[in-house]
Amino acid sequence: MDRLLTVQEVAERLGTGVRFPRRLIEERRITFVKVGRHVRIPESAVRAFVAANTVEPVILRPRALRGAA
Repeated sequence: MDRLLTVQEVAERLGTGVRFPRRLIEERRITFVKVGRHVRIPESAVRAFVAANTVEPVILRPRALRGAA
């Protein structure tokens, strides 16, 4: 079973304030579990969120040499 993280723990892992994971929960952009009035986020949901929002770098090719000036 996945470890359930608090909003504070998720914020620390993402390097953000607690408002960011709370907004993700409010906008239903990350999976979460309600335990009574407490909200917990599975570790796998954090990993999936990071993977889904990871942008690969663009590799630029050098420009071809232009004609002599």
